[in-house]
Amino acid sequence: MAEKKRKRKGIMGGTFDPIHIGHLILGENAYLQFGLDSVLFMPCGNPPHKQERTGRAQTSQRVEMVRLAIADNPHFELSLIETHDQGYTYTKETLRRLTNEHPDTDYYFIMGADSLFSFEYWREPEEICRLATLVVAVRNHVDKASLDSQIAYLKEKFQARIEKLDTPNIDISSQTIRSWINQEKSLRYYVKDSVIRYIDENDLYRGCEQ
Repeated sequence: MAEKKRKRKGIMGGTFDPIHIGHLILGENAYLQFGLDSVLFMPCGNPPHKQERTGRAQTSQRVEMVRLAIADNPHFELSLIETHDQGYTYTKETLRRLTNEHPDTDYYFIMGADSLFSFEYWREPEEICRLATLVVAVRNHVDKASLDSQIAYLKEKFQARIEKLDTPNIDISSQTIRSWINQEKSLRYYVKDSVIRYIDENDLYRGCEQ
């Protein structure tokens, strides 16, 4: 009997406050480059160190914006595994749960290049490396030699599997989007139309602290 082919899933985590085109482009390019079956978009709960969120979206609103943003993409999935009342979940806990529930699946954890430089200070980084391949989205402001050196360092220290994501560098952030809303600037092409309508209908981010 032929061995059953293992599944491949990407993980895009974050607050998504709000989700924007940069998140979607990263997810799509990871899907294509690594031959993934799907990409999980995983909004987190409100972390304990970010309790003061004046003017920000509630967890349920952030989830709905993600749902709207990915609705027309059949290989994007909404995951609520990190959305709970306790707030923050450590990455290694999420990966342990996923791999226990789906032992036939290999996970690709998508992260920004900036995060790679602090990765060794995350909770149990060696466990994260055991449970997933790290997919690094390169940013223009990150020095290539420094990034390559950090990748080699983490590979040696944690036996990490690290891959660079070949993707256009969309220099946009959720903080920028929130500031544009306050300035009444257009979000067109930076945020999905369905999400823009949701933000307008729910009067989100007006007067929020950046």
